[in-house]
Amino acid sequence: MRGKKALKRTIKPDLKYNSVTVSRFINKVMLRGQKETAKINVYKAFDILKDRTEKEPLQVFETALKNAAPLLEVKARRIGGATYQVPMEVPANRKETLAMRWIINAARDKQGKAFYEFLALEILDAFNNTGSAIKKREVLHKMAEANKAFAHYARF
Repeated sequence: MRGKKALKRTIKPDLKYNSVTVSRFINKVMLRGQKETAKINVYKAFDILKDRTEKEPLQVFETALKNAAPLLEVKARRIGGATYQVPMEVPANRKETLAMRWIINAARDKQGKAFYEFLALEILDAFNNTGSAIKKREVLHKMAEANKAFAHYARF
């Protein structure tokens, strides 16, 4: 067992929007260390958001993340030889991470246009409480609801 808890690295805010959240999003979009490509894709997606909504893209993005973030998730707990899916509250940083991951994966799964166009569409869908990321959140919430009988195991 480790003597100290591993320290979280501080992430510098991005240059355009001066936001740590956008910087984390860029890092999640990045593939094979190509950060500049990821940055270009995210900023192009934000430009599309600005054109489509006439609102500040950062505001749209943060609302989309908040809409896509799950409140509950299920975790497997082994008790007395049986494994139960125990519903648990999701910590704040994991909420944001899951929302980002779902939006990015939904955009990556689509084919036919440029990635940044699909990314903008997915962020817009999450902003309007529709789309794949919201569907994923709903599935997770239904699973937690179905297993709420095992919620008393959450303390283990």
